[in-house]
Amino acid sequence: MKIKIIALGKIKEKFLKDGIDEFLKRLTPYATIEIVELAPVEIKDENLTAKSLEQEAEKILANIKQNSYVITLEILGKQLSSEDFAHKIEEITNLGIGELVFVIGSSCGLSPRISQRADFKLSISKMTFLHQFARLLLIEQIYRAFKILKGETYHK
Repeated sequence: MKIKIIALGKIKEKFLKDGIDEFLKRLTPYATIEIVELAPVEIKDENLTAKSLEQEAEKILANIKQNSYVITLEILGKQLSSEDFAHKIEEITNLGIGELVFVIGSSCGLSPRISQRADFKLSISKMTFLHQFARLLLIEQIYRAFKILKGETYHK
């Protein structure tokens, strides 16, 4: 399965880069992972947040194929256990979907257009995390999901 993670912003902290790289390496037997980092639109005036989110939406949508299955990370998304997340990935795989796309928005969130494009809205936690942490947590959970689906022991 091909998995694409579209994220606004770059990872600057070395410890996060190292963690992400480690899980990307561990994922190679299970899936092809592509990370697309997009520059967030700088918000110079809080009254223009919606306009900035729309500009980000254009960048995000340009990286999503029409037949891709899209999961957005959103505060109001559904929370899943690791096992349920694994079964969600299995369900998507069984649908014959060629590409699974995860979208992590900027610090201002996602445009309503991106949220509407989502096939599934996922919340990592009720807690708030830096978006860079969200990327590491997502990649680790994708790895955990494949280990669960293969009946391997990592997840315990």
